[in-house]
Amino acid sequence: MTAKPATLLAVDVHYSSHGEGGSGEQASVAGVIFHNWDDEYPAKTCISHISHVADYVPGEFYKRELPCILQLLTEHDLQPDCIIIDGYVYLDGKSKPGLGWYLHEALAGKLNIIGVAKSSFSAIDASFGICRGESIKPLYITSIGIDQATAQTNIAAMHGKFRIPTLLKQVDQLCREAGGKPVANT
Repeated sequence: MTAKPATLLAVDVHYSSHGEGGSGEQASVAGVIFHNWDDEYPAKTCISHISHVADYVPGEFYKRELPCILQLLTEHDLQPDCIIIDGYVYLDGKSKPGLGWYLHEALAGKLNIIGVAKSSFSAIDASFGICRGESIKPLYITSIGIDQATAQTNIAAMHGKFRIPTLLKQVDQLCREAGGKPVANT
């Protein structure tokens, strides 16, 4: 019997304001599904639109982004083995919860979550960074459900010769492009 291939899901959220004075903020959340860390192309892509998102509150980013990711998972009946988010699992690398930790908790701790952040917090040291391609600017990797070294190795192995892996760049572009489309009420 052949083992089922892993289902990996990279997600990203893009916010846009519609309405007078920038009120009525909406979001587009995109997902790129793939099966191998070095895949160049996704097996599937999906997009969800959220008509009303929570206001941004410093230190509570997860309250804004988490409902968007959960809607994508539910709306498209996604059941990945691992989710890669744009952000942190732990804001200090080990105990202060970030978006990835809250996502892990919302999913009953059943999935591995890897956070890929483009900039560091003061509590994140160089050991969380990986450099890809010829870039000297690191990506900062945090994880839950999967050990730190494996998470870093997996992100380093992703396709692409630049700092940002091909599929992470693609999910970012998908949600930004989707943000320009009309958003249905949800």
